[in-house]
Amino acid sequence: MKHTVYNIPEMDCAAEENMVRMKLQPVQGIHKLRFDLEVRRLDVFHDADEQQITQLLEELDLGARLVESTSVGNQTFEPDDTQQQRRLLWTVLGINFAFFLLEITTGFLANSMGLVADSLDMLADAIVYGLSLWAVGSAITRKKRVARLSGYFQMFLALLGLIEVVRRFVGAEPLPDFRMMIGISVLALIANSFALWILTRSNSQEAHMKASMIFTSNDVIINTGVILAGVLVLLTNSKYPDLIMGAIVFVIVMRGALRILKLGKE
Repeated sequence: MKHTVYNIPEMDCAAEENMVRMKLQPVQGIHKLRFDLEVRRLDVFHDADEQQITQLLEELDLGARLVESTSVGNQTFEPDDTQQQRRLLWTVLGINFAFFLLEITTGFLANSMGLVADSLDMLADAIVYGLSLWAVGSAITRKKRVARLSGYFQMFLALLGLIEVVRRFVGAEPLPDFRMMIGISVLALIANSFALWILTRSNSQEAHMKASMIFTSNDVIINTGVILAGVLVLLTNSKYPDLIMGAIVFVIVMRGALRILKLGKE
């Protein structure tokens, strides 16, 4: 058996961990995946072809880099608790989808593209968790096709969002409601932190969350960015901070869509 270590710099949230799990799921001969999001590390215990694992990880464009690979003796690993995984995934899927509905509704009410874009980021995570639910403990024959459809749908929404941002840049638009922007984003920040906490707690024996992991999560950074945009709308009396933040998040959502598409790569 081999123990291969990868550094994955852009694997900084639980949704990306689940993308890695799904990508490697079809590989025969992987005995254990061990994640450490805090240091962006993946340990793979396997008899499978190391080059195949490396190639699949590189396809996700998360910056995966092989650090070392050593031979180890045969080891026995505790089987994953698939029921617990399903419960956790349903919980975080529910959180993300609920906040997608909340943010997209309030985003239009507040005239805020930052909130609308953040809602699509929540939807993107919900899609990943939904696909992961299919993958937990079973072979998924339709996973690749659904991943492709999900990726194209997410890309379409992100493209529509970018077009709307451009339209609002050049047109006369009322100021976004900074109060709603800040208030809803604070709630989303709490929700993302809670989702990240329960997932990271399940991956370690520690009963407390690691603050450093919370603040390096893309989702939490995006929430903080929308809050900052709301503050800047208040201070500058301008629509542009919201539009700039919206454009940035739509680009991030587009990148996420491309990664989901790579899960469906033949």
